[in-house]
Amino acid sequence: MVESLITDLPVLLVFVGAVLVIAEALAPGAHFIVLGVALLTAGLVGLFLPPSLGLFAPLVLAALVLVSGGIALYGYRQFDFYGGKGAGQTSDSDDLRGKTGRVTERVTRNEGEVKIDGGGFNPVYRARTVSGEIPEGTEVLVINPGGGNVLTVEAIDDIEDEIDRELARDAADESDPDTNTEADADTA
Repeated sequence: MVESLITDLPVLLVFVGAVLVIAEALAPGAHFIVLGVALLTAGLVGLFLPPSLGLFAPLVLAALVLVSGGIALYGYRQFDFYGGKGAGQTSDSDDLRGKTGRVTERVTRNEGEVKIDGGGFNPVYRARTVSGEIPEGTEVLVINPGGGNVLTVEAIDDIEDEIDRELARDAADESDPDTNTEADADTA
């Protein structure tokens, strides 16, 4: 019975490792790949171990799982297949402030949905606006991340910053003849 288990263990490791690697392919980012590669590697090496190892074979396979798992984890983190060195992930909700995106479902004061550029693994967020309504397809800017659950956004076209307001004030002053004559009278 024990002999049968020892000889079948590498086959079991190959099977479970292959299932985990396939599961990672179906659900990327679930981190099954590291354990899957470790089990698959140990199982494949175990198929070629001499039967003379006897009861030590499971210990050798366990060591192989640990070593190949460490190497797989190092490679997984080094190459960062899913995020480009963590760039595709947000570390907290404040990182969303100032990000841009597009409206995927009309945004009102009570409901809506946006897809944020570089917004993490799932870049789709519920959104609200404080002014009016933003139609689908409009480019938006995150004004308040709101803890990350519901973002407050504004259409980029509607956002007016301090410089824009000052330029508009100067343009209005130049076009209004009453303000120019008062300014001229003050300088005289």
